[in-house]
Amino acid sequence: MITLSKKLKQPSESPRNKIVQDDVTKRISIRDKLLVKEVQEMEENLPKTCTVHFDDPNKLHIFTLTIVPDEGFWKSGKFKFTLDIPEEYNIVPPQVVCNTRIWHPNINEDGEVCLSLLRQSSYDSLGWAPTRRLKDVVWGLNSLFSDLLNFDDPLNVDAADHYSRNKESFKAKVRDYIQMYASR
Repeated sequence: MITLSKKLKQPSESPRNKIVQDDVTKRISIRDKLLVKEVQEMEENLPKTCTVHFDDPNKLHIFTLTIVPDEGFWKSGKFKFTLDIPEEYNIVPPQVVCNTRIWHPNINEDGEVCLSLLRQSSYDSLGWAPTRRLKDVVWGLNSLFSDLLNFDDPLNVDAADHYSRNKESFKAKVRDYIQMYASR
């Protein structure tokens, strides 16, 4: 995070906020300027069940979020998500994929995540807005494991139906998935 901050503070060689580095001129995007602030804010406000990891500290736009729930059906599982922040951020939401196989009504087996704040447009007016921040996304993903939610619009219909029909059987299947795919 410091590396990009230092880049932002370096004097530019042109009036248009460019940085000359190894004879290659690069423009710092609005997304990257926002991320310098938002990543720090996100790290300072992480839920106790979450950690973030940047494979490359110079690329704040892609990182891994790990959630280890301490309550609920998914307690003791370790679930990894990749967050990829598009160049058009904060006009468009981050792209989120769950990399851990999971039995969940709002996460399908391909890793797609159903969370209203990640929707570009949402019928419940809780979708993405430029006023949302990365910390909101992290807290929203974390809430998927603690709030057993409203399944009126599930992504994984089979999991939602299973939960509605037989909560104990649902819980057992969640435990099986944790043992097979989400053990620490």
